[in-house]
Amino acid sequence: MEKQLKVQQLVDNLSKAIVGKDEAIRLVLVALFAGGHALLEDVPGVGKTLLAKSLAASIAGKFQRVQCTPDLLPTDITGTNIWNPQKGEFQFLPGPVFANILLADEINRATPRTQSALLEVMEEGQVTVDGISRNVPSPFFAIATQNPIEYQGTFPLPEAQLDRFAISFSLGYPNESEEVEMLKRMQLGKVGSAILSPCISPEEVIEIRKLCAQIPVSEAISAYIVNIVRATRDDAEITLGVSPRGTSALFRCVQSYAYIQKMLNSDRQSEYVLPDDVKFLAPYVLGHRIIAAGRRSPKKIIERLVETIAVP
Repeated sequence: MEKQLKVQQLVDNLSKAIVGKDEAIRLVLVALFAGGHALLEDVPGVGKTLLAKSLAASIAGKFQRVQCTPDLLPTDITGTNIWNPQKGEFQFLPGPVFANILLADEINRATPRTQSALLEVMEEGQVTVDGISRNVPSPFFAIATQNPIEYQGTFPLPEAQLDRFAISFSLGYPNESEEVEMLKRMQLGKVGSAILSPCISPEEVIEIRKLCAQIPVSEAISAYIVNIVRATRDDAEITLGVSPRGTSALFRCVQSYAYIQKMLNSDRQSEYVLPDDVKFLAPYVLGHRIIAAGRRSPKKIIERLVETIAVP
């Protein structure tokens, strides 16, 4: 009951700053509780950075932000060794990755060399500088944003980097009533992440992650997940299919989603992962992991494939 209250409080807290984006809030929490990371792709000004900052403000942990630019160096992210003349030795100066929540804003403006600096920490929760590995705080959750419209001065994320993100989604424009509500909140001064107070601790996030990992998944659902993933490797519209890492990510994310749905919906009786959970999450977890032939939408391709797979 206590964990149920915490999840509800977290959703309510985020909703104070993010107007009308309930689905986006649940998706970012899915990634957080699944132990993954989130990639937010959308046009400027729709609230990508606000969502990341609001999540950080809701968790009583350390938050760091990196504004990615072409001149950003890998050591600007991971940290570096500097000479300490008083001690007569090199001293490690931690970079912004030593945080619980890391926001990599406009990640596709960083060079591939700098983007790759995030690979190790996103996968293993540690960074290696000058041959010495150091663990980052736990939990560690990275949120990266990018603008899919602008291409000048950007460096598309390589497949190896994209594969590290558990989930990718867009916020989209608010509807008319949501935009009016946003203006009302502006008049009342109730805007931005500064109005939020922490409602959950990093230790509680770790506990919820453990609970999510215990959500039962039947053999039929596991086979359903595998069939969807394998279909991406044999489809004519897909040049590169989903890797086994994507299979694992979808498995963990549906566990997380099932847990969140159970905590937020009193009418949901089952604690098991349902086929609808897989169908809903598949485009968000698998879409950014494939390379589509031509200019087809990866998300639409995944949605089409899901409809062709027999539901258990």
